[in-house]
Amino acid sequence: MKEKGTFETGQFLTFKLDEEIYALDILQVREVLDYTAITKVPKMPQFMRGVINLRGGVVPVIDLRLKFGLNMSENTVDTCIIIMEITLDGETTLLGALADSVQEVITLDSEMIEPPPKIGTRLNTEFIKGMGKKNDDFIILLDIDRVFSSEELSLVPTNYEPKNELSQAHAG
Repeated sequence: MKEKGTFETGQFLTFKLDEEIYALDILQVREVLDYTAITKVPKMPQFMRGVINLRGGVVPVIDLRLKFGLNMSENTVDTCIIIMEITLDGETTLLGALADSVQEVITLDSEMIEPPPKIGTRLNTEFIKGMGKKNDDFIILLDIDRVFSSEELSLVPTNYEPKNELSQAHAG
């Protein structure tokens, strides 16, 4: 039985991964960037694609497709990086997430949001806040603060500087 009032009405940024629509709380989204070159960092987990320079600061970029067990996609004109604020262990940090495309900002009323599905104990769905419904489409509402563990984020470089700028300039 669904508990009414469990979810608050809110605004969400919707985006696509593969053919599924996902959404993030708009309050955690800083900006959306066109795809830009990502500097690879050695010895990172596969879903951590590298870092970008955002107005002089280093922002790690993760591939949600890989994190969710989907295949890596080719970059298209619609590929973008969603810059978001995540909070882990009381600390707020910026993180970029690759998305196939950004759709729109939507408002979902509490009655349009169902609790996350119960799929058994073998699948981890704790990072899903709920399932939104718009027209006939389901929208997976992510709790981005729970998508990554503190161990995973401890691997994220926050002050990485490439050792040799020249080799980067000639690589492209």
